[in-house]
Amino acid sequence: MPNPANKAAHYKQPITALLSTVLFLTMTSVASAGPHIPEMTVTHGATHCANDIQTQSQSHRPKYQSMRQRNMNCMLTQLQAYQQKNMSARQQYFAYKAQAWLNYALHQDSMNSRSPAGQQAAQAAETILNTLKNGKEQDLNLIQDIPSNSALMRPDLWATLSALKDSGGIESAPREIAFSEVALIWAATNQCERGWRESGIHFRMVDRWLEQAREAYVNTHDSQTNVALEELIVSYYKQYETLDTSADSCRGQVLTPIR
Repeated sequence: MPNPANKAAHYKQPITALLSTVLFLTMTSVASAGPHIPEMTVTHGATHCANDIQTQSQSHRPKYQSMRQRNMNCMLTQLQAYQQKNMSARQQYFAYKAQAWLNYALHQDSMNSRSPAGQQAAQAAETILNTLKNGKEQDLNLIQDIPSNSALMRPDLWATLSALKDSGGIESAPREIAFSEVALIWAATNQCERGWRESGIHFRMVDRWLEQAREAYVNTHDSQTNVALEELIVSYYKQYETLDTSADSCRGQVLTPIR
């Protein structure tokens, strides 16, 4: 099967793919009204959002937003505190990753999707926020296994991502690495659910973000370290190439670090 990212470049992207890009890049998203969607379970770490929403006067609540959507937007606001430059790169990385998961979940809501992917994304973000608020970000694993509703469809991009993370790349580009990671998962999920025309725009976004992260890394390291990064990318690609799926089926993937 042709490379989905290249193949999709020859087609006009559906409006849903374009909307997903806008929502992904936006710090807060506003979802349109639609059929009832089950509310996200609120655990102890997100109780502050639920309480704030409950105490707001009805006149200040957007009528087109469900409690679930308001809760996710509240969490997006809470995450901004951990994305500041005075925070550690690890805190910034996970805060941006949680933002990306929430943007994905809000996008799923805006499309009235019945896929479990949106709920899983919201729960992943909530877990990260809870951990950041408890000062336990060291307990969060930098290795992101691919969930069962996604697949490893671009081993070249995953290889670059993994090599940058292994080499301390989040120190120079926490935002770009976090966003690219979630977008890689999002792209494959879209392809499995709706076909390769829904994935190309996300793969191109990942390509741009990783190029920015790679440039930031190269500019802050010496030539020997940069050569080591390139060699690690090649090693990861050789490992991931055999895992690449071309059947448009999502079964997840456990990613084993080289280092």
